[in-house]
Amino acid sequence: MNETKILLVEDEEKLARFVELELNHEGYKVTKAFTGREGYELAVSDDFDLVLLDIMLPELNGMEVLRRLRRTSKVPVIMLTARDETMDKVAGLDQGANDYITKPFAIEELLARIRATLRKNTGSYGSVDSAGNTSNDTLSACGLILDVKRHTVAVNGRPVELTKREFDLLHYLLLNKGVVLTRDVLLENVWDYEFDGGTNAVDVYIRFLRTKIDETFEIKLIHTVRGVGYVIRDE
Repeated sequence: MNETKILLVEDEEKLARFVELELNHEGYKVTKAFTGREGYELAVSDDFDLVLLDIMLPELNGMEVLRRLRRTSKVPVIMLTARDETMDKVAGLDQGANDYITKPFAIEELLARIRATLRKNTGSYGSVDSAGNTSNDTLSACGLILDVKRHTVAVNGRPVELTKREFDLLHYLLLNKGVVLTRDVLLENVWDYEFDGGTNAVDVYIRFLRTKIDETFEIKLIHTVRGVGYVIRDE
């Protein structure tokens, strides 16, 4: 299966690196550019599936990059910027942007917008395993079943859509059901890159899981052990 290729044009190097790593984890192949001119040259010289384009860029601003790009290309573009004024959004969309997300943003929202934009562009909603086989590689708790091979999650037969990071976190918690896991252990085993001290990434993704599972299905799956970490208990 071909990798989805994303061009990220962003002059804030730390943000660009963070977004790149998150997108890599979701299975996307990312190329970075730190100036508008470099981004434009890459966009027209390679076949990308989507472009994430900041507005405030050195050499060429994002609006100019988009204007030039639309002369020859229909590649989907999501504007990624600190500007949130309505006129800026309208200008970007009028120039041919497919979507617009304002900094600071949650990576969950960015991933959702990328998926939605790619679906609209390709008409594809992802591949489905049609073999009809039931996998034995399943983990369960509180009516939730996680199928490792099929990469699916369901609660009482109702499917739950998770990002890859959410799935990996839930998978690791289920593998250690009944064991209290510290944030450091979760970072080390679920995230494959180092975070600065004091990150709240684990707490953010636990909140995502609770919103999609605990709150939606009114179950108590993920427990907090104050001052220690998190645990899944089958109660």
